[in-house]
Amino acid sequence: NVYRGTARAFSQDAMALALAQEAVAAGALQQLNADERNFLLMPYMHSESVVIHQSAKTLFQQHAPQNNYQFELKHKAIIDRFGRYPHRNNILGRPSTAEEIAFLQQPGSGF
Repeated sequence: NVYRGTARAFSQDAMALALAQEAVAAGALQQLNADERNFLLMPYMHSESVVIHQSAKTLFQQHAPQNNYQFELKHKAIIDRFGRYPHRNNILGRPSTAEEIAFLQQPGSGF
C-alpha cells in the first residue's frame, strides 16, 4: 500500500511470492492462524502467473476462509483469460487490448 497507484507497488511481487512459496514448503501454513495464513497466501493471489494460480486455488481452498477462496477464483479467472491483470496496464505502461478495455468497463471488474 505504500506505493499504491505507482509501478513500485508491484516491484517486490516476485520476492514476496518466492518467500511465500518457501514458507508454504516449510509447513508454515500449519503453524499460522487464519489471518496469518491469508496474509502469507496473498502473493499467490497477486501473481500474474497461470501456474501460480493453479497452486493458489488449492492453497486458498484448503487454508483460507471460503470468501477468500472465492476471491482467488475471481483473480484466477482474470489471469486465465488475459494472462495478466488488465487493471495494472496503465500504471505499468503496458498497452491494453480491446478485450481488456471492454472488460475493465464492465461493472464489478475492479478490485
